[in-house]
Amino acid sequence: MMKRNILAVVIPALLAAGAVNAAEVYNKDGNKLDLYGKVTAKHLFSDYKDENGDKSYARLGFKGETQINSDVTGYGRYEVEFAANNTEGTDNSGKDVKTRYAFAGLKITDFGTIDYGRNTGIAYDSLAYTDVLPEWCGDQSKPDNFLTGRSTGVLTYRNKDFFGLVDGLNFGLQYQSANNSHTLNEGNGRKLSRQNGDGWGTSVEYVSPVGVGIVANYAAVNRSNKRNATSTGNGKKAEAWGTGLKYDANNIYVAAIYSELRNASYVGSARTGTPRTDFADKTKIFEAVAQYNFDFGLTPSLGYVSAKAKDDTNNRNVYITKYVSLGATYAFNKNFSVYSEYDINLIKDTNAYGINDDDKVAVGVTYQF
Repeated sequence: MMKRNILAVVIPALLAAGAVNAAEVYNKDGNKLDLYGKVTAKHLFSDYKDENGDKSYARLGFKGETQINSDVTGYGRYEVEFAANNTEGTDNSGKDVKTRYAFAGLKITDFGTIDYGRNTGIAYDSLAYTDVLPEWCGDQSKPDNFLTGRSTGVLTYRNKDFFGLVDGLNFGLQYQSANNSHTLNEGNGRKLSRQNGDGWGTSVEYVSPVGVGIVANYAAVNRSNKRNATSTGNGKKAEAWGTGLKYDANNIYVAAIYSELRNASYVGSARTGTPRTDFADKTKIFEAVAQYNFDFGLTPSLGYVSAKAKDDTNNRNVYITKYVSLGATYAFNKNFSVYSEYDINLIKDTNAYGINDDDKVAVGVTYQF
C-alpha cells in the first residue's frame, strides 16, 4: 500500500495534513484536544507581480472532541493562517490573518457527522481529487465562492460507509446561509466576488478496496442582488457540478476531474482596454495529475490544469487557466519537507480576457506538526 502518511505531509495543498501529524495536548475522561500547525517559507518567481516574491506563512489550529455518551461525540475545529510577507504593524489585518476553519458539531455512530460554521464547501469534493500538487492546482476553488472552497455559514452533514452498511460509500449534504452584506464601507461588508445568498449542495463518493475512487457533486447557490446587477454571468443562481476519478495505491496517485460552473467564476480583465467580465456565464474545468511516491521520500508530480470561460455578453469563450505543472517534493521525515513546482503557462498573450500568460516557479520549505 502507498505510504499516504508521507504523501499527506509533503503536499501542502492537502487539507488534512495538519491533522495527520497533530500533537495531542490533552486526552482524559472522554475529552481530547489536538494541536497542529505548519510554517511554510516559500518564494514565487514570475513576471506577474501578484505571483512573484515572498509568500511565506504560518498556520495554527486545534481539533477537540468530547464524549457525550457511547454513541454521540461533540467536536470542533479552528484554524488560522498568518501571512509572513508583510511588515510588522501593517494595517492590513484582512490579508495578514485569515480564519480558514471554525466549526463545531456532533458525530453520531453510523449516522454520521453534522456541524455548522466555516468549513469546506461541498462543491470542492471533486476538485479535491486533483488539488494535490506541491503549490498550485484547483485554481477555480476559491474561498467564499459558491461552495467551491472554504465557506462561511455552512451546515454540513457527512455520512461515511453509508450508515455502516457499505464500506467506501460516502455522501454529504450541505446548506449555506446568505452572506450578502452591501459594501465594504459598511464595516462588515463583502467584496462582490465573495457574496452569496442561500444555497445547498450534495456529494457522493465511492472508494473501492483496490484504491479506485469516483466522486460526483452538485451545488446551487442564490446570488446576491448586487451580483445580479453585473453585466455578465448574472443568473439568479450560481451552479457547480463536478465529477472525479482517482487511483490511489501501490505508491501511485493518478486522478482526473471535470467540472462546470455557471455564473460562478469571477473573472477580471488584467489588460487595460479589455472589456471587463465580472462573472463568466459558464466555465468548463478539466484537471489531471499523476504522482509517484518513492520510499525514500521523493514525490515527483505532473499535472495539467485548465478552465475555459464563456462570456456571452462580450462574445468570449477562451481559457482563463491553462498550464502544465512539473513538481517534486522531498520529505526528510513526516515533519519536514522541501518542494518546488514549475508551471508552463499555455495561455496566449493575445487572449481575450487579458489573463497573465507568464510561467511561474515556486520553491518552498515546510515544517509541520
